[in-house]
Amino acid sequence: MESVLLLFAMGTAVFVGINIGGSSTGVAFGPAVGSRSISKLGAAALMTVFAFAGGFTWGKNVIRTISVKVVPQSVYTLEAAAGVLLFVGLALLVSNLSGVPASTSMTAVGAVAGLGVASGTLRWDVLGRIVVWWLIAPILAFWICAVVGRYLYPHLAVRFPVDQSDGSLVDIDWSGSYPRVSIGDGTTTKELLASALVIVVACYMAFAAGASNAANAVAPLVGNEAIGMNAGVVLASVAIGIGAFSIARRTLDTVGNDLTDLPILAALIVEIVSASLITFLSQLGIPASLAVSATMCIVGLGWGRATRSVTLANAAVDAVGSDRRNRSNPSASASTAEAETGDGVPEIGVQDPNTFSARELFDPSATARVVVLWMLTPSFAAVAAYLLFEFFVGL
Repeated sequence: MESVLLLFAMGTAVFVGINIGGSSTGVAFGPAVGSRSISKLGAAALMTVFAFAGGFTWGKNVIRTISVKVVPQSVYTLEAAAGVLLFVGLALLVSNLSGVPASTSMTAVGAVAGLGVASGTLRWDVLGRIVVWWLIAPILAFWICAVVGRYLYPHLAVRFPVDQSDGSLVDIDWSGSYPRVSIGDGTTTKELLASALVIVVACYMAFAAGASNAANAVAPLVGNEAIGMNAGVVLASVAIGIGAFSIARRTLDTVGNDLTDLPILAALIVEIVSASLITFLSQLGIPASLAVSATMCIVGLGWGRATRSVTLANAAVDAVGSDRRNRSNPSASASTAEAETGDGVPEIGVQDPNTFSARELFDPSATARVVVLWMLTPSFAAVAAYLLFEFFVGL
């Protein structure tokens, strides 16, 4: 009976890992796919390799946090491990089917917290420290990228322009005895180098995803000592790879295309900021959410770019009433319409006729859908785990 339960628990861990791959691949490579720097198939292959590298290095710190620090190791019976992983997988599956990159870390910790409350063993100080970082990380991600989008992005775009061609970056000729790779029609050297940089940084994000999320698939089994640390990382990485090749397509579309328009430069900014935040937290052993941080980077950058046409002073006046502003300075819009910085970028408060509209840069409805599912998935996992272990499974 115990061997059957172990196989079920390991199967559930694979199920969770597949869903993690579906979610995290969209987060890591969504900007690169959205900017057409890489195909979905290529993103899945690189995700598998670098997620394993992240899980095998700093990911072990996060596994230790979930397996022995949030609740005592003794609580992880096989029944408990299987139950926690089952609810994590179900919550992530719902999110992935909705095309939203779920917060795998929040969902996993929520399920473990439900187990801890039911058994009376939850270490609230450890959970509190994790939750504090959950609040800080997305706020930092949003405001760092909002400041960049509002004040720096147009200047960076002027100094480092990259015109994207309509066709593929490279062409592969399969007619010979071996494939021949050539630069695509219309692809410039600058575009090719910029796209390569986007892919390199996306691999950095995949590394961060593996470091943060491998624990979510196997930490209960490692805590139970059903499998060793290294075996757990391998199991999680294989499952993440399966998810990357199968169910990641919808989250790739959501992150890369639905939330905001994402050219190459924007993709680089999003990837660097979010990956750096999560890598830092993984070193601390904090199971933070790459999905939340990366998506808030995208939202912050889009919001910052969309609000360049409004000064802080005008925004404050608008809160009181636009009529008062127009009466006090009826020529304000006309006098500022011609204001530009030295590099030809319109100043803050001036509408740039060549830029995208606010709706194209920042989609509130898509963002609202993402935020709602972020809250629902860990809540579902926590409540379901608590009910299971409180009323149906003795601990």
